[in-house]
Amino acid sequence: MGFASDITGEVPAVRLTQQVKAGGCASKLAPGTLSHVLSRLPRQHDPNLLVGFESADDAGIYRISPEQALVQTVDFFTPMVDDPFTYGRIAATNALSDIYAMGGRALTALTLVCFPQEGDMEVLEQILCGGLSVMEQAGCTVLGGHSVRDAEIKFGYAVTGLIHPDRILRNTTARPRDALIFTKAIGTGVITTALKHGKAQPAWVEAAIASMTTLNKVAGEIISRPEFQVHAATDVTGFGLMGHARELAFGSNVCLRIDPASIALLDGAMEAVRLGCIPGGLLANRDFADCVVEETVAIEPNLRTLLFDPQTAGGLLLSVPTEQAQPLIAELQAAGYPHTGQIGAVLEGPPKILLAL
Repeated sequence: MGFASDITGEVPAVRLTQQVKAGGCASKLAPGTLSHVLSRLPRQHDPNLLVGFESADDAGIYRISPEQALVQTVDFFTPMVDDPFTYGRIAATNALSDIYAMGGRALTALTLVCFPQEGDMEVLEQILCGGLSVMEQAGCTVLGGHSVRDAEIKFGYAVTGLIHPDRILRNTTARPRDALIFTKAIGTGVITTALKHGKAQPAWVEAAIASMTTLNKVAGEIISRPEFQVHAATDVTGFGLMGHARELAFGSNVCLRIDPASIALLDGAMEAVRLGCIPGGLLANRDFADCVVEETVAIEPNLRTLLFDPQTAGGLLLSVPTEQAQPLIAELQAAGYPHTGQIGAVLEGPPKILLAL
C-alpha cells in the first residue's frame, strides 16, 4: 500500500500523530523525574563496567577484552510524523545515534514494537521497513525483536556496538578552554508538534525530517579520528540542548558559555513557537535545566524557548581543543552536516550554563 508523504503536505491514510499524546523524544519521561529515580538505585560493582547509568551518558560500555568493549543502548518512542515508513527511519536513526556519540561502531540491533492488536498490519510493515532501511544503511544487522500489544504505537531498537576501551567519548570529560561545537539545527520538537496540530508548513516538516533521518555515523567516525582529540561528546535528543548541556557541565565540573545566536535553527522552528506549538517535553526540560542557566544579555524569548526543545535524532555536542575547532567544523560540514558550528566555549567551573553573545 502507499502512504502520502509528510513532506508533500498531503494527509496520509493513517495519521500516526493523531493516535498518541506526544511524539518522538518529547514522549520520554521528564529528565528531572528520571534523574531522581536513578540517583536512588544501588551502584553496581563490576570492574568491566566502564560506563553505567550513573553518569547519564549516552550508552553503556562493558569491557569484554583488553582491546574490545560492548557499547549498548536502547531507544524507542511514539510517532512524531504521520508517514509510517518515515517514522521507522527516524526511530532507527535516533537509536543508532547513542552508539556514534560514544565513538562506537554499531553491529546489531533488536527491534522493539508496541502496536494495537487491531491496528493496520500494513502500517506496522511500513514502520519496520523504514527502520530496516536505515539499519542497512548504517551496516547494522537486525537480529529480531520483541512486540507487545499497546493502544499507543511505539517503535525503536536496542543497539549493540563495539569500541576500544581506551577510545570512549563521554559526556563527563569536557575541559576548560575547549570550544563547543554542535552539528545540527534544532527545532524538531516544536515543528512536529505543529504537524500534530495541523499548523506546520510542508517546508518545515521537510527540513525536520531531513534532519531526523541524517545519521550521525559519519560524524561519529570523524570525531573518533586521533587527529581531532575530541575531549567529550553527547548527542542532543529528548532533554534538549540545555538539558544535555547541563549533563555535560555537571559531569565534567565545568561552566559552559553558549551563544544562542550561533545555534542553527530549523526552518519554521521560531514560527512554530510563535504559534504556541510547545511540546510537554520542552516544559519538562525547562524545569530540569533552567535553574543552572544564566543570561548575561537579554535573549529573545522564543529563541530561549527553543534551547529547551526536545530533539529527535539530534546533533552531536562536542568539546574540543580550541585550535582544532575550525578544522573539525570544516570536516563535518564537508561530510554532510552543513549546520555544524561553534556555539560556545568551556570555562572553569562551577557547573552552570552562561548564555552570552
